[in-house]
Amino acid sequence: MKSSVLTRYRVMAYVTAVMLLILCACMVAKYGFGTGKDLTLVVSQIHGVLYIIYLVFAFDLGSKAKWRFGKLLWVLVSGTIPTAAFFVERKVVRETAPLVAGDAPEMAKA
Repeated sequence: MKSSVLTRYRVMAYVTAVMLLILCACMVAKYGFGTGKDLTLVVSQIHGVLYIIYLVFAFDLGSKAKWRFGKLLWVLVSGTIPTAAFFVERKVVRETAPLVAGDAPEMAKA
């Protein structure tokens, strides 16, 4: 597996998680304090588009890493739970790093 597959997933996991936290803050402002209605709409749409990109990259990584369906589903859903994507991303990197490292060509020994 190429390292770019893991890198794409990592970037989108962080971006999606941060946008979800921003969306949560906007929702608190909208429903708790009655302000930021337009901002909440824009942030929710941006998060939705980024989450779709996250789904594509996570599915790509999962199919190349040959994950079980349950694990793949958990990784896909983690983008909808605030802060979960941070923890899931860490675990995924730990588990898939050997697959990326194993793909490197062997060095010739002298």
